[in-house]
Amino acid sequence: MGTPIVVGVDGFAESPPAAHWAAREALLRDLRLRLIHAWNPPSPEAPTLPHEDDLHYWAQRLLSDLVGELRDAHPGLRVSAELVPRETVPALLDAARDAEMLVLGSRGRGTPGGFLLGSTGRHVLAHGERPMIMVHADDRPLTADVTVGVCLRGTNEETLRFAFDAAARRGGALRAVHAGAGGPGTEEVGAAGASAADALDAALRPWREKYPGVPVAEALTSERPALGVMHTAPGSGLLVLGREETEPGPVPCLGSVIHAAVHHAPCPVAVVPCG
Repeated sequence: MGTPIVVGVDGFAESPPAAHWAAREALLRDLRLRLIHAWNPPSPEAPTLPHEDDLHYWAQRLLSDLVGELRDAHPGLRVSAELVPRETVPALLDAARDAEMLVLGSRGRGTPGGFLLGSTGRHVLAHGERPMIMVHADDRPLTADVTVGVCLRGTNEETLRFAFDAAARRGGALRAVHAGAGGPGTEEVGAAGASAADALDAALRPWREKYPGVPVAEALTSERPALGVMHTAPGSGLLVLGREETEPGPVPCLGSVIHAAVHHAPCPVAVVPCG
């Protein structure tokens, strides 16, 4: 049956759009969809709180209503839902470990500070072992094209595999961008620009051969990576970025490109663990 696509669901408005994006992706890949809502139960010693049963009821109702909505909108979808009695971060990370990908709703573009669910989103993005997709509530219209950020100083294998596969499944084109190098119209074209162009071409070549039906456009820009990637993404249905291993700590550092993408990209963002 294949590994499922997991969606983290909460009571906010971004959850349904994320679940519908994941449902389309599940049908595209012929995979099951699994909805997860983490529920923090009180300790056995804690007294029963007023309305606790009501809160549990509404959590179950949230999932059952969303399952019905998804089945109506996406005929043939195999979908299940689960209320998980655990803290949110470990529940999502454990569920994603055996999944094809984890899909989460992102709280909106341009919001100052924080990520999805504050520290929850930061920890999930920093420590997830499978691709994680952040979906904004207003990610429309969908297109088949995919943009991928390519770092020429690191490993790109997992990132490019995910991006080429996504473009092939959608029947779209792939736009590969490397930002921070000398580019056309700058004074730094010279050897540095030529070297970057050669390195980008070399990184893409084996994947072009594996996916000959995917049209590929290469882009080099001298803009800072976060800006360069953002300026290349418009018109795409998905932006794919690699995430290097992060140092453990109370506040995970995701890097400026992922930070900017989650807040400002005009489309869903896939963060793919590398290495």
